[in-house]
Amino acid sequence: MSSSAETTPRIVRNIKLVLAYDGSEFSGWQVQPDAATIQGKLASAIGRITAEKVLPQGSGRTDAGVHALAQVASFTTESPIPAANLVKALNDMLPPSIRVLEANEAPDGFHARHSACAKTYRYRIYRGAICPPFLAKYVWHYPYPLDEDAMKESAALVLGEHDFTSFAAVDPERDTAEVNNVRKIFCSQWRREGVELIYEIRGNGFLHHMVRNLVGTFILIGKGSLKATDVPRILEAGDRSAAGATAPASGLYLVSVEY
Repeated sequence: MSSSAETTPRIVRNIKLVLAYDGSEFSGWQVQPDAATIQGKLASAIGRITAEKVLPQGSGRTDAGVHALAQVASFTTESPIPAANLVKALNDMLPPSIRVLEANEAPDGFHARHSACAKTYRYRIYRGAICPPFLAKYVWHYPYPLDEDAMKESAALVLGEHDFTSFAAVDPERDTAEVNNVRKIFCSQWRREGVELIYEIRGNGFLHHMVRNLVGTFILIGKGSLKATDVPRILEAGDRSAAGATAPASGLYLVSVEY
């Protein structure tokens, strides 16, 4: 006679999670030995709940200190736990700095990274003379003079499809033989919200440190070290040294992922 384990069909489910996290105490998204990471904490929590060894895949690898308002992750499981119940179960296991906002059944072919068609990032700069201590981990404090109009003008110059090699850090995870640094930007703009200067960018994909390198370059334009008209030249150079320094991680947020 066959056992019940042999006669019961295996049902593999694909789960899509939406997460928010404070990245200031983590070494980024990607699991690393001897370091606290978002992916590592999430994998551990899923494992404790499902008794399965699972490595959830994120829409992208946020760096150490970078935050997320709606990161998306996906994983497969044979656990019968309803998706809605996973939200509470995971939040009970995760540290307070990581929250699961949603859990849903996804189609078999869905993958948090490969299925994404657009992402939006936001960068916050605190312009006041004194940054409140409760904000210090969530903004870049830059109280020095800036030509904000010039920065707004320069942001528009990266719209459309370009090779963003000049704004990409070397990524050891990528195969250099197959590197394609062309990305399409749908929205790129600065705005003022009280004492904060905020940059928002939406595109079909982003390179390693790309948003922070753009912000660092726009800051040079605001300082007058570069001009807005230098942006096309920097893009055409295809050389990281042509652009500005990398802005601090603390001000960057992954806002949303579109599918």
